[in-house]
Amino acid sequence: MFSEYDVIVVGAGHAGSEAAVAAANMGSRVLLATMNLQTIAQMSCNPAMGGVAKGQIVREVDALGGYSGIVTDHTMIQFRMLNKSKGPAMWSPRAQSDRMDFAAKWRKMLEDHPNIDFWQEMVKGLIVKDGVCKGVTTGLGIEIPAKSVVLTNGTFLNGLIHIGDKQFGGGRAGERAATGITEQLIELGFEAGRMKTGTPPRVDGRSLDWGVMELQPGDEDPSRFSYTNTPQLQDQTPCHVTYTNPEVHELLKEGFDRSPMFNGRIRGLGPRYCPSIEDKIDRFAERERHQLFVEPEGRNTCEIYVNGFSSSLPEEVQYKALRKIPGFENAKMFRPGYAIEYDYFPPTQLQMNLETKRIRSLFFAGQINGTTGYEEAACQGYMAGINAHLAINEQEPFVIKRSEGYIGVLIDDLINKGTNEPYRMFTSRAEYRILLRQDNADIRLTEKAQSIGIQNLENRVDRVENKKDAIGQIKKYFEKTGITPDQINPYLESKGSAPLKQQIKLINVISRPGITIDGLQKEFAPLSTFLSTYDQEIVEIAETNIKYQGYIQKEREMAEKMERLEDLKLRKEFNYDDIQSLSSEAREKLKQIQPRTLGQASRISGVSPSDISVLMVYMGR
Repeated sequence: MFSEYDVIVVGAGHAGSEAAVAAANMGSRVLLATMNLQTIAQMSCNPAMGGVAKGQIVREVDALGGYSGIVTDHTMIQFRMLNKSKGPAMWSPRAQSDRMDFAAKWRKMLEDHPNIDFWQEMVKGLIVKDGVCKGVTTGLGIEIPAKSVVLTNGTFLNGLIHIGDKQFGGGRAGERAATGITEQLIELGFEAGRMKTGTPPRVDGRSLDWGVMELQPGDEDPSRFSYTNTPQLQDQTPCHVTYTNPEVHELLKEGFDRSPMFNGRIRGLGPRYCPSIEDKIDRFAERERHQLFVEPEGRNTCEIYVNGFSSSLPEEVQYKALRKIPGFENAKMFRPGYAIEYDYFPPTQLQMNLETKRIRSLFFAGQINGTTGYEEAACQGYMAGINAHLAINEQEPFVIKRSEGYIGVLIDDLINKGTNEPYRMFTSRAEYRILLRQDNADIRLTEKAQSIGIQNLENRVDRVENKKDAIGQIKKYFEKTGITPDQINPYLESKGSAPLKQQIKLINVISRPGITIDGLQKEFAPLSTFLSTYDQEIVEIAETNIKYQGYIQKEREMAEKMERLEDLKLRKEFNYDDIQSLSSEAREKLKQIQPRTLGQASRISGVSPSDISVLMVYMGR
């Protein structure tokens, strides 16, 4: 019935969709297997993409040729650039999406790809022969052969939904859980664990009093995620903000004795940085209110997502408490919030290309690795799809370094540090934040993507070259052009900056705190004329590069220093038990993770700088 596929992707969420695209765009023949074709790339939780550090990830996936940014641009209803009051390393794009249009656009783009086939059925197991994954087995007992398999099961592996004292199997509201794979992987020697995530109630927007809530509009000049020519957002839909209060908290506490979080029925750990409302009340008892974001699910629906009110309390408790929130006095609930427990596999069992160490040609991506969030899943899926193709064609793995992308930070953290709670990306996790800005992901990654064979990137590479040239031209203009005191002093004094006493170059002026290119243009006409031929995006990147060039250079030097350790390869047969000078913890972790380089070894939790020194001595360094 089925001929052999190059890559089978199990699961069609954000990780699975990107994995299928990546392998297909490398030239592989792909089968995307899902239990329900109607829920491809569904936004199971909040109807939004991006956010702090997450927006950087979406732009990196786009720079590599992925689809998440394109789909978001075509279906978003609001755009905001977060953290604009901070430095550019912290700026993060976020879009409110139309949930139904998002999934429909994703499915259309997948179906338009000639290298992707589909199969709707539960995958119950893997075909493994001589330590190599050779395909999958379905619930109907059909064997589908493949050269490699990517598992992106999300929250479906033995998923268990909790609402108060009720619990039932499911991978998502209204959908059954997936069984069989966990048990087989454990038999094959994998370690498994349980994690928990949750979602808030959905309510009827027609029943809300919008006038008493704070309006949260989008940016006046909305940007985009994709570096391609996607449509400009028009006619944005606002979100709103409201707050809980002590009365809400007291009503919620009435259900704590029936909460699966507090009575021990939930064993898995939940996301620390996105806690449920009952967890917030318990952990932050001194706070009298918590912020809630009231977000529309789309342009053509009255369904509303209550961001910040995730809960697994009994539905009647959720309902009573909701109606004490300002603006929700007459709220009608579409469905209650719930918690979901699911199986995951500690990611220290993977290699840096996301292939498992125990079974060759088997890759894991997304929540199966202990992460949370659409964006974290999407980038893992994309990297797993690329590397599945490279592996079956006996090519070197494609690994993004920590200094090259947030994707590199995320995967490096997972493999070398592991996680026992849902991993979420933050800018604070990256040590090279000024290098890894949201505005330069294409400069960092697009040429790398083309070099490994990702198709249809020619126009993107040309655009990157033009972008780099334009940024260089602007910098050169600032280095060569002088400005006199009478031309600029009034502006400097208005900004509290010391006036000039003699003519200096523009680059020395723009480097001052509080001085911007926009402000300079208004005072110095030649600059305004020169910049009129450049896109605003190019001008902003050039300004950042000029103002922060000292910091950028320092981070580059730090990265180069660390990368020297990456050049020191560790042999697979390295026997750490022979090195008595290593600490016992380092020896145990090194044997478990089997790092490929000394740089990777240096980032493993429990391996100290002195342990690295011992290894260097042992290697004759």
